[in-house]
Amino acid sequence: MSFHAWFTLAAIAGMIVALVNEVARVDVIVLTVLGVLLVAGVVSPIDGFSGFSDPAVITVASLYVVAAGIHRTGVLSSLDRLFAPKGSSLTGLLVRSMAPTAFLSAFLNNTPVVAMLMPRLQAVAEKKGVPVSKLLMPLSYAAIAGGMITLIGTSTNLIASGLLVEAGFAGFSLFEFAWIGIPVSIFVVAFVSLAGHRLLPNRKPATPDVTSARDYQFELRIPGHSLLAGKTVSEAHLRSLGDAYLVHVQREGRFIAPAGPDEILQASDVLTFSGKTSAMQRLLEQTDLKANIDDPPMHDGQSDIPLYEAVVSATSDLVGKTLKEMSFREKYQGVVLAIHRQNQLLRGALGNEPIEPGDLLVIEARQGFDRNWSHSQGDFYLVTPKTEIRQPLSKKAPIAIGLLLGMIVLNVTGVLPLSAAAFAAALGTVLLGCLRGQELRKSIDFTVMLTIAGAFGIGKAVEASGLASIVGHGIVTALPTFSPIVVVATLYVITVVLTEIITNNAAVVVMLPIAVAAAIDLGVDVQAVALTVTIAASAGFLSPLGYQTHLMVMGAGGYRFKDFFRAGLPVSAGVMAITLAVVYWRWF
Repeated sequence: MSFHAWFTLAAIAGMIVALVNEVARVDVIVLTVLGVLLVAGVVSPIDGFSGFSDPAVITVASLYVVAAGIHRTGVLSSLDRLFAPKGSSLTGLLVRSMAPTAFLSAFLNNTPVVAMLMPRLQAVAEKKGVPVSKLLMPLSYAAIAGGMITLIGTSTNLIASGLLVEAGFAGFSLFEFAWIGIPVSIFVVAFVSLAGHRLLPNRKPATPDVTSARDYQFELRIPGHSLLAGKTVSEAHLRSLGDAYLVHVQREGRFIAPAGPDEILQASDVLTFSGKTSAMQRLLEQTDLKANIDDPPMHDGQSDIPLYEAVVSATSDLVGKTLKEMSFREKYQGVVLAIHRQNQLLRGALGNEPIEPGDLLVIEARQGFDRNWSHSQGDFYLVTPKTEIRQPLSKKAPIAIGLLLGMIVLNVTGVLPLSAAAFAAALGTVLLGCLRGQELRKSIDFTVMLTIAGAFGIGKAVEASGLASIVGHGIVTALPTFSPIVVVATLYVITVVLTEIITNNAAVVVMLPIAVAAAIDLGVDVQAVALTVTIAASAGFLSPLGYQTHLMVMGAGGYRFKDFFRAGLPVSAGVMAITLAVVYWRWF
């Protein structure tokens, strides 16, 4: 090998070691390696920085915005209620949760899909008496499998397509992955639901009981014509919320306590909860419940509600008086949404509860409330900003869905390339109000963007140094008497090993140029071999490091490293068998 080939190999080996040991963020490691290759002259600046202008990077960024618009308008919450598991058997629960997850992940970033469904499955597990460890890992598996169905299902697919185009070949079409992704998704859902769940542990995460942690008390009202009216507490999924519980129901001046699971809810009922403010946010986003305030909200119809936490001082005018007696809104220009009182559960309505020193109030107010009512005013020891509650822009939901469908139609019909269609959909998401203000910047994961852009430069170095041709030719000549499918299977296994120890995006960047070189050497369809390697890069079922959604469910499900290997081994083997069988049948 040439010096440049040896240098590139050493740089990639160093990158793998750094990624495994997590010496820095993924994007920092990838860009550092790219910088080293640029300084060494292995890759030219034009090729090294080509990823920053590649259509794949623009497409991924645009899809982040489109997905954020879908989530922001409450579309996912509606689907969550539609597909909420209702069956009594574990198999039924798994099918009804995994199937819609796979479908959604084919078109949306799987991270918000998993994040949205996790709390619901935790509540279902508690309600049904099923260990949550039986539900959350399958949720992650379904998201991974669903991402294999379309080109936009995961950034890995888009990177591979971009690398193919850079190498002078045709990129993947939107549904080209479906030949493999659909049977893989069916297999993953069926196997885990029927048999694979037996390999999962019967374990509950070590989380404190919600009643012993610092809880707030907050009230939500059932509006007229609500979907919850006429349902029991249990049917409305308000019995087991995980991070909150229903204390009592206020109805026409009387209290129903405790609110049993068979209590039928009515319009205008005021529900009092004790729990985390995150539960309040989730209920406001995923149901049609409204904050129980007599006056109009302080946010004047805006979707973001600025929130503050304020600790009542011993000298405050509030002490000994109720919020109504103090005309809290008029005096403080704010609305109290929740109250926390140390080691005590409030029994009455929040507005009729005398305030005590040390009470912690969650207040909705306009910007600057913390400056106007700091400790110098005497009423509060401390006033600090709190994370905003975001009301779903439900009226914009049809627009968000239309933009997603329009993007798909424009690309499938050949009117626009995917990058242009995705950018137009993202632009429409912002201009038509499905995403507002700082939400646009927050919706894009710039760490992923930088990683992808830098990865393209490393891919160019692997190709330009001759390393790809050397390794690809070496694999082919090492298996001279075997069928080409054996060589392809070898590339698949190597890619899976890489994706389990480094990121899936880094794995496809390293392996795709090698796969292209091997395909040319074998004289087989380049796209078929590239497709195989791309699927392998997403098939991270064996360890929690293989995919981001695994890390999301690991703590919540109480999983250990070995749990992923034991449950993921047959899944990984099945996905590999299906992939190779489809590739052999369709392309060889």
